[in-house]
Amino acid sequence: MEWIDRLNASIRYLEDHLTQEIDYSSAAQIACCSVCHYQRMFAYLAGIPLSEYLRRRRMSLAAVDLLAKEKVVDVALKYGYASPTAFNRTFQRVHGVTPSAVQQGTAAVKAYPPISFAITVQGVTEMEYRIEKREAFRVVGVSAPMEAEIEKNFEIVPSLWAQASTDGTLPQLAGMMDSDPKGILGICACYEEENWRYWIAAASTQAAPAQMQQLEIPAFTWAVFPGSGPCPESIQTLEQRIVREWLPTSGYEYADGPDIEVYLTPNLADARFEVWIPVKKSSSTG
Repeated sequence: MEWIDRLNASIRYLEDHLTQEIDYSSAAQIACCSVCHYQRMFAYLAGIPLSEYLRRRRMSLAAVDLLAKEKVVDVALKYGYASPTAFNRTFQRVHGVTPSAVQQGTAAVKAYPPISFAITVQGVTEMEYRIEKREAFRVVGVSAPMEAEIEKNFEIVPSLWAQASTDGTLPQLAGMMDSDPKGILGICACYEEENWRYWIAAASTQAAPAQMQQLEIPAFTWAVFPGSGPCPESIQTLEQRIVREWLPTSGYEYADGPDIEVYLTPNLADARFEVWIPVKKSSSTG
């Protein structure tokens, strides 16, 4: 399948550049998606973040070099570590032993082979979804800048939600909600490479209050998946299933747009929600 073939081609690009600074945008371009979507798909499919995979692969190859009696400082430089101290710290985190112990042949190391993706039979549990074409719409809310490596945002996003829930932002947004999709929106707007931001917002035609901003969501075709349960666990599980089970055989692929979580009820302990992902017809399906 072309979708999986492109992902595997991106892995080959990563493997060819493990001794260089890897350009995430080049890998994402090979996979025909944005950098944000590429990292998200990788993490859901591989079970680890892309940065951690690269770290393990580099340290796996570094161990081979050390076993061949290469100098620690040379191996550190080879894999992008200007400081031997930083290299030692990363190596020990991956292997549980020091580089010098490996070089001396007194310690065992771990091997992390290159990953490859394949279609497997999944999806015993049904997935409900709809395809919806929407014109551009406007949202009003608060936002925070996001980091290029998505795992670095695991503190930024919860912090923004915590602030919005305590400073009166959420009820204010609920009062401004006058357009579809109806609900409090969590928007991962990472389709402009130099301006990644996470938004907590509402679809509204009203003017943005002084402490808020507005964002125009472009026209897209959306795949919309309803769900329910305690959040964020339930919504994360649904997002993972979308990438692992639905997307590979759907005839669609990610379009270059924002991901949107629509919270339909205020009680996150027993929430109803929707996940909106921008999609386009896969090039292999026309």
